[in-house]
Amino acid sequence: MNAKIQHNALSLATVILLWPTFAYSLEFPYLFKDPLRTMPDVVEKGVILPGDSTRIPLMVQKNFAQPLTLDEAVDLALSNNQKVKGAWADIKVQSGAVGEAYATYLPVVNGSANWTKDNIHYSDSRYSSTDASRYTFQASATWRIFDFGGRTANRRSAENLLASALASYDATIQDALSGVIQAYFDAVTASASLKAKTEDEAIAKSTLSSAQEREAKGVISQSDTLRATTALAKASLDKNRAWGDYQKSLALLRYYLGLPGDTELVLPPGLNEQQGGAVERKELSLWLVEAQKNHPMIASLKKQLEAAQQQVTVAKSAGLPTINLSGNYYQNTRPGEAVTPSGAQETTLVVAVTLPLFDGFASTYKLRGAQAKVEKQAAALADIEQQVAREVIKAYSDTTTALQNLEASATLLESAQRALAVSQRKYDKGAADITEVLSTQAALADAWNERVRCLSEWHSSRLQLLSSTGRMGRFAVCDYSKIKP
Repeated sequence: MNAKIQHNALSLATVILLWPTFAYSLEFPYLFKDPLRTMPDVVEKGVILPGDSTRIPLMVQKNFAQPLTLDEAVDLALSNNQKVKGAWADIKVQSGAVGEAYATYLPVVNGSANWTKDNIHYSDSRYSSTDASRYTFQASATWRIFDFGGRTANRRSAENLLASALASYDATIQDALSGVIQAYFDAVTASASLKAKTEDEAIAKSTLSSAQEREAKGVISQSDTLRATTALAKASLDKNRAWGDYQKSLALLRYYLGLPGDTELVLPPGLNEQQGGAVERKELSLWLVEAQKNHPMIASLKKQLEAAQQQVTVAKSAGLPTINLSGNYYQNTRPGEAVTPSGAQETTLVVAVTLPLFDGFASTYKLRGAQAKVEKQAAALADIEQQVAREVIKAYSDTTTALQNLEASATLLESAQRALAVSQRKYDKGAADITEVLSTQAALADAWNERVRCLSEWHSSRLQLLSSTGRMGRFAVCDYSKIKP
């Protein structure tokens, strides 16, 4: 008998020791990935941005020896942006909360199996000693069948927060797009400005060389040569500053792309001269209506407001009665009691009505807090609506102004180039002095700067307008990339 008891005890101990390893290796009881189907489809299929037909690429390979296009910059930024990854994880977290809310509609079942050796020895000889060795088992099932809408409100709140997380993810993408687009155009603008300043320096060197030749022939005085030397020094200074601005813009672009600081970037040789792009010509009021309707941050705050309103219902139901149905099965013992002298089975069925009577006014303050959160979310929604409207108005104004400036800057640059060519020919023939040449040279430098700035403002502002209304997708930046300089 003792050998059998020892064998049973050893077998039970072995199971107890090995069970955690087995359960952990199989993630038991978490074998089902999403049994209640609460995970959104976008988690498995990926996200498609507004206006696009393909999903955002997860991994991007780029040969940095080739010029970096805007669509490649966007793909790199979206795949490496940590805020985007965090927003993606928030979706998974909130889908788990939805699953927890759905789980409250299902019964909770627990079981316990034991092997018990129960030996009782009495000091009084009038009582005989007992020696029992039994397997015991207990099982319980509890199911809430009524709670005045608390579970339903909590489920709806969780679903609204999941919808908010999805919209917040879209808003994070729009913000990332806006940041990388601005950084890209700043870098390309700085590159174009550096190119213009380099050409200004070359023109200044040519002017100085011509002045030195004319001074050697006795045609002009030394003062003209000195003024040309001064102009060259200023052009060189401007070029050096442009080089510094270019390097800083590259560093900021690397940050938005999520690249190491020592990554060498090659940018296109200049800004696109064409006006093509994915921006419709329509009134500001229509842009504002579209932003209020489609902007993901506004959608996110609306869902958060709805979730806060549902939490008011949850807080109210916490102070109302609940009805639970429970069943229990006991074999050979109840939890915490000695085993029965002989084999026994016990089954119970309980319908329990729980009526909260007094909790120190905790439910009152919980309700007041939930109502205050509704007010807070409503204020946050109104604030983000105003913020989005301001961004749309600014982007619309910038786009309109930039479009008007494009033609003017082209005319300015063309006339400045012709004026410099004329003044240089006149100077070479002795029909003009150095003052006229330097003046037209400075005018050309200013015209180049204006042209570069206007082109950058146009391409950037039209994409920022799409982003401010929540409509930015890869289609827009691909349209830009298709425009040939």
